[in-house]
Amino acid sequence: MDLGRFIPAQEAHYETALAELRAGKKESHWMWFIFPQLRVLGRSPRAHFFGISGRAEAEALLSDDVLGKRLFICCEALLIHVGHSAEDILGGTDAMKLRSSMTLFRECGENEVFSHVLRAFCDDIPCEKTITALEKE
Repeated sequence: MDLGRFIPAQEAHYETALAELRAGKKESHWMWFIFPQLRVLGRSPRAHFFGISGRAEAEALLSDDVLGKRLFICCEALLIHVGHSAEDILGGTDAMKLRSSMTLFRECGENEVFSHVLRAFCDDIPCEKTITALEKE
């Protein structure tokens, strides 16, 4: 799995994304490479570029020393704001992307943080399109 496409984007925007998550208000554009979702769900060229190809690539990202750790840290930063809605923190479109991303990584990993984010910000309702796509693999 070549996850190299994430490194330059995160190097340029990770600290900003983390600061915005900790502040509880997303103000810049980083969702695609901080909380990636399956490629088949994306509509834009950027969503396709940063989209995860499937279960194997999601598992590879989770096990990557840098990318997996950053994903976990960003989830933890979001969980500071339990009681607020994902829409208020991220905006409506990115709240949907968060649901897709957390569903993907919950299904492909063992860390409970993804379930906690789904419970706290998505009413514990997973993204059915993500689950269906993973089942078709």
